[in-house]
Amino acid sequence: MPKKKTGQRKKAEKMRLRQKGIRSAKDNLSLAKHPCNASMECDKCKKKQKNRAFCYFCQNLQRLPQCASCGKIKCLMKSGDCVVKHPGVYTTGMGLVGAICDFCEAWVCHGRKCLTTHACVCPLQDANCAECERGTWDHGGRIFMCSYCSAYLCEDDQFEHQASCQVLESENYKCQSCNKLGQYSCLRCKVCFCDEHIRCKRFKYSEKDRNYPCPKCSYPTAEVSDLSLSSRNHKYGRQTYEEGDDDDDSYAYGAGSSGTNYGYTYDEAEYSDDDDDDYSSEEEDDDDDDDDDDDDDDDDDDDDDDDNDDDDENDDDDDDYSSEEEDDDDDDDDDDDDDDDNDDDDENDDDDDDY
Repeated sequence: MPKKKTGQRKKAEKMRLRQKGIRSAKDNLSLAKHPCNASMECDKCKKKQKNRAFCYFCQNLQRLPQCASCGKIKCLMKSGDCVVKHPGVYTTGMGLVGAICDFCEAWVCHGRKCLTTHACVCPLQDANCAECERGTWDHGGRIFMCSYCSAYLCEDDQFEHQASCQVLESENYKCQSCNKLGQYSCLRCKVCFCDEHIRCKRFKYSEKDRNYPCPKCSYPTAEVSDLSLSSRNHKYGRQTYEEGDDDDDSYAYGAGSSGTNYGYTYDEAEYSDDDDDDYSSEEEDDDDDDDDDDDDDDDDDDDDDDDNDDDDENDDDDDDYSSEEEDDDDDDDDDDDDDDDNDDDDENDDDDDDY
């Protein structure tokens, strides 16, 4: 008969299991919950950013820095591994810090364990964004990891990347090596594999484990039925023609795609050298025709002016002629009056003689 466990022994075993779970949970801690990737608000500019030694925007020093390894703000002198001894004194602020991590740009406390182990296990060693390719020192936001392909993402591109991450590079769900329908897909390579080509000779597989690694990148694959994958599609626009007419002044549409983003680019229609020469010669001919038309118009205007001058002269002559005729009529009337007077005088003389 085995000995009955006492209450103290039961408590010790439970504590041992709890500590083991804490250690395993610390190793499997998500990237967003690490102290080096914690959220911080600047005391001066009040802008939220990743935990770092100096503010990314105003370069201000935090009043209460946080350790990037253990996450503590105050050292209570209980562990006893402090490099800087402070017996009976709780240290905060700059008395707590011991170094700055080159990877996460955050303070590390003066504990011996944190100083010796954090640089080797820092989760932000290769934390370059998969979209914009910026490192931790190049932006002030936090670092996240894609839940599909496990790629590092900055705070600006995390939603845009995850929205387009479940898109295959091929136009169908067939295996890349054969024509069978793929049952397993790698979300990092964006390809599908069938049951035969998912297995590779350099890996050892177990019958229970169905998460086969990718033959290309060794990333764990997932079944297509468990994911909401979509295939790549093309949106074709109006095609660009190399040979264009002389009168074609329109804009050409060209469809271009990069990755999973599709867009249209608008480019002006380019003319060839022959078309330019023809166009320039046509312009010169048009200019010559315009000059000839202008000369003809000027000649017509001169003729009209001459006709107007002749009409004016004729009018003046007519006026002079009419005035002369009037003068002649007046003279004739005067002569007639004189003759009448002379006749009257002669009659009077005859009467006088008779008397």
